Amino acid sequence: MRDAPLFQGSPLQAAIAALRDDLVHEDGPRISTMRNYRFAIVPYDPSEEFRLRGQVQKLSNELVANGWVVLSISLQKLLLDRVRAQGQDWVDRVIEIEKRTSAIQPERGLNYLKSKLALLIDGPNGIAADCSRVISQYADAHPDTIDRTLALVGRAGALYPFFRSSALLRHLDGRTRNVPVVLLYPGERRGLTGLSFMGILSPDNDYRPRIYP
Repeated sequence: MRDAPLFQGSPLQAAIAALRDDLVHEDGPRISTMRNYRFAIVPYDPSEEFRLRGQVQKLSNELVANGWVVLSISLQKLLLDRVRAQGQDWVDRVIEIEKRTSAIQPERGLNYLKSKLALLIDGPNGIAADCSRVISQYADAHPDTIDRTLALVGRAGALYPFFRSSALLRHLDGRTRNVPVVLLYPGERRGLTGLSFMGILSPDNDYRPRIYP
């Protein structure tokens, strides 16, 4: 007897399958009902991080085999690049102050770290600008491939608890050359449009993109 396919019938598998069908639609990518708003979100249980990567790799391989370009964007890498760009002195100073304040009260140390990283992550010139740069540089160099290019934004869990994805997508709007963008979201869906980052933070309902499946 053959083994059942991995993740058969799971929400994750259903989400990836629905996303694939909409991407390869005969009329072009249909991940959104709005032509000029090509954003979508695939939520998944944070405990399924490695399963997600496997499913996404299969999807990417299939798309590439059919003439697509897949841009994989790691939010973790973008943040680390920003931290390194501040210089070792900045890093050492932040670590030292975080240690001192945490010794007094752990919450104070976390809040201090949040305040420092927020300057690197938040706003239109934060992580969103880095994502936009990666996507736009490729799109500007290959304008004829936009309808067959997909940007997959992942590793968001590495930014917890310093990050809200609704702000990221809001700041990306209008800055992706109309390339379809899919955010891989570790968290829980709450209601029709609400998402709880990592299943811990209070639900954020500030979402316009389609949430799969």
